[in-house]
Amino acid sequence: APVLAQSNDASTASAEEIKSLFKKQKSRGLALISSNTATTVAVPTVSAEGKTEVAEVVYSEIEKADQVNVSISFDFDSAVLRPGEKPKLSTLCEAMKSVDVEQFRIVGHTDASGSDAYNEKLSLLRAQEVKRFLVGDCGIDAARLEAVGMGKRFLYNKEDPRADENRRVEFQALS
Repeated sequence: APVLAQSNDASTASAEEIKSLFKKQKSRGLALISSNTATTVAVPTVSAEGKTEVAEVVYSEIEKADQVNVSISFDFDSAVLRPGEKPKLSTLCEAMKSVDVEQFRIVGHTDASGSDAYNEKLSLLRAQEVKRFLVGDCGIDAARLEAVGMGKRFLYNKEDPRADENRRVEFQALS
């Protein structure tokens, strides 16, 4: 199976490489993760009616080698998707359409700059923008996608909390 580069940034991966990572996540099964790696967190989500509300989400921090992170660049203090980021999401979309996964979670992350509340809201808005693109521009059924914002809770680079790689969108194959 194809293996991603050491940085594990799926931004430059092919659809086949991303598909392999999703298959690995699915075969591992989030439900089978031990309780010490799963955390129940109250995060902002969007209801079926489009209202932002706080929900309890069980988030399993996946080993870095199994994460599907796409470095989506946003302008400072913005959740508007830059046009240059769309090709990365189109490749991801191709993988999502061809893999046998019913439900994906889009997890927005930020670096450690700013307050918890601000980062949670910004990470959710960015995850929602990615979801909007995958539904509207790629044709993925919205029911297959769950967008959540984790803010700065799960830093990719814990040694440098303000590092660029902490500002990311992670994708998890849930079922």
